[in-house]
Amino acid sequence: QVQLVESGGGLVQAGGSLRLSCAASGRTFSTYAMAWFRQAPGKEREFVAVISWSGGATGYADSVKGRFTISRDNAKNTVYLQMNSLKPEDTAVYYCAAGPMPMQTMKTYDYWGQGTQVTVSS
Repeated sequence: QVQLVESGGGLVQAGGSLRLSCAASGRTFSTYAMAWFRQAPGKEREFVAVISWSGGATGYADSVKGRFTISRDNAKNTVYLQMNSLKPEDTAVYYCAAGPMPMQTMKTYDYWGQGTQVTVSS
């Protein structure tokens, strides 16, 4: 069992930056691929970024490529999402998720956090 708790969301102006964190419980964190998804009001949840268990492989949605960076610290059981050059369309609730494979599909992931709100003003 893995419990995930996101933090770091907030209100930021367009062009600004935020860093989200996702702290995981359990000693098996380093065996899981980790991902970030987001859900804007009235829209479906969508993939943002993924990182393999070792951190050696990452993947991004086209909409965030070049602006967002996913990373992890297995010693701290934490995964991060550094978000730069934020746009109003990045406004959403951001969720981290843990699963056995670094995939972009939601059904791959067994464990989810409660989400953290990110609001980007224009």
